[in-house]
Amino acid sequence: MYATFWALVPPLIAIVLALITKEAYSSLFIGIVVGGLFFAGGNFEGTMNHIFKDGLIAQLSDPYNVGILIFLVFLGIMVCLMNKGGGSAAFGKWASTHVKTKVGAGLATIVLGCLIFIDDYFNCLTVGSVMRPVTDRTKISRSKLAYLIDSTAAPICIIAPISSWAAAVAGFAPEGTNGLTLFIQAIPYNYYALLTIVMMLCLTLFKMDYGPMAVHEANAEKGDLFTVPGKEYKEEEAPKGKGKVIDLVLPIILLIVGCVLGMLYSGGFFEGTSFGEAFANSDASVGLVLGSFGALVLTLVIYLLRRVLPFKDCMACIVEGFKAMVPAITILALAWTLKGMTDSLGAAEYVAGLVDKSASSLLNFLPAVVFVIACFLAFATGTSWGTFGILIPITLKVFSLGDGSPLGLICVSACMAGAVCGDHCSPISDTTIMSSAGAQCDHIAHVSTQLPYALTVAGVSFITYLIAGFVQNAVVSLLIGTVMMVALFFFLHYSLGKKTARS
Repeated sequence: MYATFWALVPPLIAIVLALITKEAYSSLFIGIVVGGLFFAGGNFEGTMNHIFKDGLIAQLSDPYNVGILIFLVFLGIMVCLMNKGGGSAAFGKWASTHVKTKVGAGLATIVLGCLIFIDDYFNCLTVGSVMRPVTDRTKISRSKLAYLIDSTAAPICIIAPISSWAAAVAGFAPEGTNGLTLFIQAIPYNYYALLTIVMMLCLTLFKMDYGPMAVHEANAEKGDLFTVPGKEYKEEEAPKGKGKVIDLVLPIILLIVGCVLGMLYSGGFFEGTSFGEAFANSDASVGLVLGSFGALVLTLVIYLLRRVLPFKDCMACIVEGFKAMVPAITILALAWTLKGMTDSLGAAEYVAGLVDKSASSLLNFLPAVVFVIACFLAFATGTSWGTFGILIPITLKVFSLGDGSPLGLICVSACMAGAVCGDHCSPISDTTIMSSAGAQCDHIAHVSTQLPYALTVAGVSFITYLIAGFVQNAVVSLLIGTVMMVALFFFLHYSLGKKTARS
């Protein structure tokens, strides 16, 4: 079964079960068990060893993964502090006097998501905690909030030169290639990310929804923000502190500054490395942990000095913040383990073979082919970064960046765009999981409502990459893609409007 289609079966089983049962934990675990059975050839002892020793334990002892989990815990504690101290409530009251419509709340969420481009995990939880009171008050469903968060996480990070994603892509560039330069040159060709921004703006400005999201938004107008029975989040407790807006804004600024400095430090900036190289060489896991810990300590000191919260309540937030992150940590641990099962079955080698076979005969079609393969691989494995690591080196072996043809650059960007698209659609993606956690939305509800929107943008992006393979001009292709996106949106808007009028 190694390096065959069977390598992709375990994650596909997990995804199908999650969409059918609406339950993520058991679906992920069943996928893991199937992967273990495939790897061990049905042997019971081998299966158990592979699931737990080579899988779960190995993933939870990986330094990078542990760093991400610690970062999530620190973020959870900070969110708890801001809520209990009254900073979030104060911001909600302030926003209610300035943001009074659904359009305003949606645009504010998009703008904030675009501004927090350092890291997708940081984006998801921060935007969610800040905007929940505002979107709740303007009757935007939690599923719609989760979609806006998810769409300003990975799609924004993948076109932001100063981000953990830029550092990851730069790290996958082959020897002799300036990874950060490659990343920046690929941004104009990243059609999925750019068209996702167009999609969000159209949905928000024209107040139109379709698919399952339309049901969630209609229910939100009636007061039901969740739609899924039994999956509602409890009302947050009234704040114990008398915090002001500054008690929300200042911790977020400290987080942003701390995370930037942490990533620069992990890349050797303070040892003489240039700014660009430091970001390219940074360890996002270490940088985010250092930055978030520094921000957490400073927030605690500020809260105590300003008497926003007493010391006892500040310490209680440590436990409560950890508890709030347990569901997200559990799903992440299972998703990472499932990815480990997929890796051990040779999914990367199987996909690499597919790309290699198609490269010689489909040169001008290759950007679209790479986009589809990257979508499928990221969807099945739940990881964008793993997809970068598999496809970018293969793409750069097929094309030389110095031969004067932009096809290689277009294909690298198609790989990045497809990876983000697959990640955006996948229920086992860590970014999708974090978006659900940030919006405090049922995870499967988020996936099912987001999927039609993501697939709409994916379809237009695929056609745009077909055009780009022949036109080989970033601006012309993007303009055509944007026109197609807006035209399709107006078609849907007109069609759904007529349908509603008839009913």
